[in-house]
Amino acid sequence: MLSRTAASLYWVGRYMERAEFTARLIEATIRLDALSPRPAGDAAWASALIVAAADTGFAKTGEAISPQAVSSYLTLSAANTSSVRACLDAARGNARAVRTALSRDAWAAINRAWLSLRGASLSDRQATMALIETVKAEARGFEGALHRMLRNESSWFLGLGAAIERADNTARLIDVKYHLLLPEGEKVGGAIDRDQWTTILHTVSAVTSYRWLYREGLKPWLVAELLIKRRELPRSLAASIDEVVTLLNAIGKRTGLQGEADRLARQRQSTLTRTSTDAIFARGLHEYLTAFIAENGLIDRAIGTQFRFA
Repeated sequence: MLSRTAASLYWVGRYMERAEFTARLIEATIRLDALSPRPAGDAAWASALIVAAADTGFAKTGEAISPQAVSSYLTLSAANTSSVRACLDAARGNARAVRTALSRDAWAAINRAWLSLRGASLSDRQATMALIETVKAEARGFEGALHRMLRNESSWFLGLGAAIERADNTARLIDVKYHLLLPEGEKVGGAIDRDQWTTILHTVSAVTSYRWLYREGLKPWLVAELLIKRRELPRSLAASIDEVVTLLNAIGKRTGLQGEADRLARQRQSTLTRTSTDAIFARGLHEYLTAFIAENGLIDRAIGTQFRFA
């Protein structure tokens, strides 16, 4: 496989995963903003910008933080390179370049997602949620098509990009709690705190999974454990890490290209296995997640070098 083909497939996987994450982040923020009796308000939208690494770009627009302004910036803005629209534009552009390496279903899912944003507008909360549901549905369609593709370099590079992006996104989603302040007078572990953690579980479709795995009721440190260390949850950091190692191993066996990316990925897998949830909280959850995101970036760059992405 040509390096530029591998790079395009890898970035299709990343951009489709990022588009879905941003859509889920907006959905979570709408839920946080609607919490009763103490909605999170503008703090929730400010935290969404930080988690999406879009706070600096939004500040340059000169607009005040509001549900309408932030949701529009994260969803439709051409100026935001990580908006849902920008991600789907990039995914479709890369997919067109490697059309013959994709299955018909995978291409159709990407194209439908892209078309769903043509002429879209976010007139109110209901319209925003409807658009978010459409994007999520098409992203799930792409994920399903990926699992039905022939197991070869094409599907492996698509999956590798998605797994790298998913690890980054889940870490950022957990970290939303660091940036989202509790209302004055509310305590950690109180009703508002629990509602915020529940909203994060909703974002990754993990509410039922939590109830199956834990009988103690909702506790913040158990939510963090589920999203970080429980391999049973497909969107957990541990599951994403395992998938990266597996896919790199498969690509290496087929192509003979193994190197720094494999070493870093296996090292990260081993480190997480040895690290307890207590140790993560003792270090500081925000500090742990910040270091994880930086490490994920190193692995991404090592993949580009190892497979000679342009």
